[in-house]
Amino acid sequence: MAKNLLVSNPLTPQISTPNPNKPKSRILRHLPVTCSTAIPKSTSPKQRLLTLISDEDRGVKTLKNAAKRSEITAAIDDISELGKGTVTTGDSLSATWRLLWTTEKEQLFIIEKAGIFGTRAGDVLQVIDVGKGVLNNVITFPPDGVFFVRSTIEVASAQRVNFRFTSAVLRGKGWEVPLPPFGQGWFETLYLDDDIRVVKDIREDYLVVERAPYDWKE
Repeated sequence: MAKNLLVSNPLTPQISTPNPNKPKSRILRHLPVTCSTAIPKSTSPKQRLLTLISDEDRGVKTLKNAAKRSEITAAIDDISELGKGTVTTGDSLSATWRLLWTTEKEQLFIIEKAGIFGTRAGDVLQVIDVGKGVLNNVITFPPDGVFFVRSTIEVASAQRVNFRFTSAVLRGKGWEVPLPPFGQGWFETLYLDDDIRVVKDIREDYLVVERAPYDWKE
């Protein structure tokens, strides 16, 4: 998911002079409610972020809503403050991580358009093993399809990991097509805990993932 998105705010209420003959409840019912007003101020940065991305179809909806994207990235800034000064490139980085939300257009295109090819995108994963220095970016197409990109990784600092793509494979039931590697870069894990991980990469794309309830193997 590490790899090489202004419009007027559609959430701004357009309020006209109320008709005194109409009940107040009917007036209020027509005023839009923004996500920011729907989430209590006492909500933790982590829960606020998870709430904001919960209905965004892994980021597909966010592509068409600049205001929502700004609100989510502001929440990422808030949770990143909690991660400052922490080490996020140790053993706890090793896991199978499942995509919750991203701004990466390439991944979102595949998720959104998979139906054109008679399939659908399943879990989108990032599989990391710090000890072995490897990373697999994976998009599954149930029941049998998968596209994955192999990379080598090297810890560069307390929060940054450098990567280099080594190969890619498109695999179906009983067949496999190898593809050439295509680049290198870095990503920073801004926040990491037992449940989620928040990432920013070399292209300033964002990624929010959760620890998957299973380990993906090639």
